[in-house]
Amino acid sequence: MRIATVRPPSFPEVPSDRPLCIEPDRLWQVLCGDAGHWRAGVFSPAATSAAECVELERHDGPELFLLLSGRVTLLLADGSGGVREVALEPLRPIRVEAPHAGFCPDG
Repeated sequence: MRIATVRPPSFPEVPSDRPLCIEPDRLWQVLCGDAGHWRAGVFSPAATSAAECVELERHDGPELFLLLSGRVTLLLADGSGGVREVALEPLRPIRVEAPHAGFCPDG
């Protein structure tokens, strides 16, 4: 499985003190951030199985995943050339530093 290194994108201009807009049908949408410190976004993978995930992403810092609804399973590099699956639990965050990908078993 290929590992891609992801560099931080520029952060979108967003108004303060107002709800942020989430665009439907996007794999990853950066909502806002603070360069060099953090960024927040929405992740909604199109893949429905581990077999559909052809690459793992490695970011320049740790990520926090929090399942809001539905089902998502993360694929995490296990350090020995393999991957392990971690099914996210609703409202139970997980901090990820390993190369990773994800899929929605229910589509």
